[in-house]
Amino acid sequence: MDGPGRLVTDSALDFGDALPDGGALLGLDLGTKTIGVATCDAGWRFATAGKTIPRSKFTKDCGKLRELVTERGIKGLVIGLPRNMDGTEGPRAQASRAYARNLAQAFDLPVLLWDERWSTSSAESAMIGQDMSRAKRAEKIDSHAAAVILQGAIDTLAGGGF
Repeated sequence: MDGPGRLVTDSALDFGDALPDGGALLGLDLGTKTIGVATCDAGWRFATAGKTIPRSKFTKDCGKLRELVTERGIKGLVIGLPRNMDGTEGPRAQASRAYARNLAQAFDLPVLLWDERWSTSSAESAMIGQDMSRAKRAEKIDSHAAAVILQGAIDTLAGGGF
């Protein structure tokens, strides 16, 4: 590892070590058509659903994400890793790992890959609990899933439970 931007890890411990002073994080749920985005405060307490970005070529995605990174003073990225239910990794997980490596290089920020199993169903349940319409849920599901992913990671990071 040459610097924080070279770090792409599944380890919350290694990620936390790369950010000794904390800092705002950006959570991403990478879909085939969209990218769900969430952010958290610098103290790693609360994840908040943000935008859903239409997926495009990496350079275009990168430009939109760079705006958020700059605007919010982001210090690290948490990207959902779509593992199979038995914990193995398929083509989608490998694609997410490649995307994470590219983002780490492009932004020179550390990246934590976080197991995203159940994130979408958890987000959907929460939105149903808020009596959100089906159309509104469809529009916001990816950003809410990103918030679930990010909240799981920051709960572990802030609690030292890694």
